Amino acid sequence: MGLYDRDYGRDYDASLQPGIHLGGPRTVSTNIVLFTFGVYLLQLLTSPAVGAPRGDDGFVTNLFSLYGNTLTHPWLLFEFLTYGFLHSPTSFAHILGNMFGLWMFGRAVEGRYGRKEFLTFYLVAIIFAGASWYGASFLTNKAQLPIQMLGASGGVSAVLILFALNFPRQELAIWGVFPMPAWVFAVLIVGYDVLGAMDRTSTVACTAHLGGAFFALLYFKNGWKLQQWLPGGWSMPRPARKTKLRIHEPEESESDTDRQVDEILKKIAELGKDSLTWRERRILEKASKEYQRKRQ
Repeated sequence: MGLYDRDYGRDYDASLQPGIHLGGPRTVSTNIVLFTFGVYLLQLLTSPAVGAPRGDDGFVTNLFSLYGNTLTHPWLLFEFLTYGFLHSPTSFAHILGNMFGLWMFGRAVEGRYGRKEFLTFYLVAIIFAGASWYGASFLTNKAQLPIQMLGASGGVSAVLILFALNFPRQELAIWGVFPMPAWVFAVLIVGYDVLGAMDRTSTVACTAHLGGAFFALLYFKNGWKLQQWLPGGWSMPRPARKTKLRIHEPEESESDTDRQVDEILKKIAELGKDSLTWRERRILEKASKEYQRKRQ
């Protein structure tokens, strides 16, 4: 199989790999995090004073949260998306945990699927997770209760599961102490949410988390490309890349490149992307750019 027949040929950018990286273009994942924190600031600014009636969480939170009876008010269907950008005004840990997870795992997923596809995936995952929570509330006769749901957890769960499906052997250091493969961490998270969903006294929307995880599984197994379902004229501006120092390297034949890429991919499968040398990363970057050029 030739290099240009493969599906891995994408712009290789080290800033999109899992972990902490400084510099480089700002990713969609980072933009989502910044936007969500901006919304959270609006929530805080519109929150009621201490001692306000229970259930009054402020104008922004009340208007854009998802409720158990939203479908009885069709003009509020936007809540199936907007709830995913809200977080509890009384718990900073809520938004901090979600956004840290999105930032850590989202950049690698974005690097795998591209900016536009990643953004589309995240938004659809939020809607799917919200619909899952709503359906579970209806089946458990909670739909008529004055309950609300907010938070990016459903979308973040989808990103985490998609990360684990694409990079199952990537080692994660949970709390910097417990190393484990990504697939093990994903199984633990899903198992925890299953137990939470079975607990009728739980106030955590575990069914939304499971909905996001299930959507990620469907997306991965079916090989969906959500951006193909969007209008053809929809486009997304790419940030200007900083000028980089270019180092001249001798041109290599396509067969040599194929052989080198095959060896690098084998190394990634066995040892993970963190095992690559600087030269190996350069080879992947050049091969990806050549693939993109030939497709144009």
